Amino acid sequence: MMHDFLFSGPRDASTTLLLAHGAGAPMDSDWMNAMAAKLAGLGIRVARFEFAYMAARRTGQRKPPPRAEKLLDEYRAAVDALKRQGRLLIGGKSLGGRVASMVADDLYRAGKVAGLVCLGYPFHPPGSPEKLRTAHLETLRCPSLICQGTRDPFGTREEVAGYDLSAAIALHWFEGDHDLKPRKADGVTLDENLGQAASAVADWAGA
Repeated sequence: MMHDFLFSGPRDASTTLLLAHGAGAPMDSDWMNAMAAKLAGLGIRVARFEFAYMAARRTGQRKPPPRAEKLLDEYRAAVDALKRQGRLLIGGKSLGGRVASMVADDLYRAGKVAGLVCLGYPFHPPGSPEKLRTAHLETLRCPSLICQGTRDPFGTREEVAGYDLSAAIALHWFEGDHDLKPRKADGVTLDENLGQAASAVADWAGA
């Protein structure tokens, strides 16, 4: 499969972050553009790509997102196709981060990636907290960072506190929802949350 990457940030960056999109929005959505710009401004080279079902929508094919398990090979192929220098981190927004987390350990053991970054992890479907997507996160060995909104319907701070997650996972919380969007009463803007999330990634990555 051919990959069309969308790059942001310095070409000579010591760290590249490969990001996949969420289930319903493309790699160049307003949210992805804003986050990529924040990361690039901190010296991280961001490479974005789309899964085939999302790329097909650009030609008028309204394909629904497949199960995450069906996207693992596509993520692995993107890693192999990406030409970069320095360290490689993988991750994504929501579904993209979940898929990355499912291939992270194999790629980490193979020496292909140095870490995992999930921006709003879908710990469970909204309204179905019993349907957890955390089994592989309990034994994850790849160094990982999850940036999560405290009121995320896919996993609130209170819910996640009860999960048995690997010690390899660092959690960074923001007052907000699945997009890290806060309420007015939180006293912070979405732009500020995205900036702080980018700083958290850069600090964690040592970029």
